Amino acid sequence: MTDGGALDTNRPSKARIYDYFLGGKDNYPSDRAAAAQVEKVFPNIRRAARENRDFMVKATKFIAGERGIRRFLDLGTGIPTAPNLHQVVREIQPDSRILYVDNDPVVLAHSRALGELDDTAEGLVGFVDIDLADVDRLIESDEFRNLLDEPVGVSCFGILHFFPDPVPYTIVDKIMAAVPAGSYLSITHATPDLNPALAEVGEVYRNNKMDAFPRTYAEISHFFRDLDLIDPGVVVSRLWPTSAGSPAEEVGHAKTAAEIDAEVAFFCGVARKP
Repeated sequence: MTDGGALDTNRPSKARIYDYFLGGKDNYPSDRAAAAQVEKVFPNIRRAARENRDFMVKATKFIAGERGIRRFLDLGTGIPTAPNLHQVVREIQPDSRILYVDNDPVVLAHSRALGELDDTAEGLVGFVDIDLADVDRLIESDEFRNLLDEPVGVSCFGILHFFPDPVPYTIVDKIMAAVPAGSYLSITHATPDLNPALAEVGEVYRNNKMDAFPRTYAEISHFFRDLDLIDPGVVVSRLWPTSAGSPAEEVGHAKTAAEIDAEVAFFCGVARKP
């Protein structure tokens, strides 16, 4: 589950740990202590966090730019880190509507402040305080219903692996059933397939009273069933096309593809609802 309720700085938060890995300052000693435990078993976690953020930008540009989507639902938003999803979207589609969903108190505080300062948004950037495990509440909310006049880009970047089965599949299935045909689903998800250390990372989070469940390629691919996968399918992020239309190149790397993928250890994909 996501971290909700009153702010407790003595207990680590997934959002604040991720902020730390991205070089942010909105984290506390408890978060940094848990992050150090993660880094001990998976030293490349900072690179993985940056790659996850980079894929968000690539996938969002594709959905907004090449596919013309103007409605976006971002699940498990996290602490705002430039570029934020709405900034990427609105560079391409200025009249887009974006709804952020999270229930971490630090995320909500920053998100509300961000919305108040965005004078050009004109109410088109919204935030809802909902635990994603309570997906029915999200679907029944006015904020969600206001997105459904057009196809929606649904984003699940680095969030589904924080729920035990069958919760993440229920979240995805119910949301994708509710959005119009022509909507898109984007996912990044940690996996032990590329690096066995991810299983230990999951243990670190669980030992700190946070759910974390890295999944296999087959389990991650299952999120996209009944949807039309966009080429190149469920892959490592380096194989997702750049804005130039070709896979990203590793510059100055003497490592094998397997070694590079082990440093990132997540699969990603984008699919369209027929």
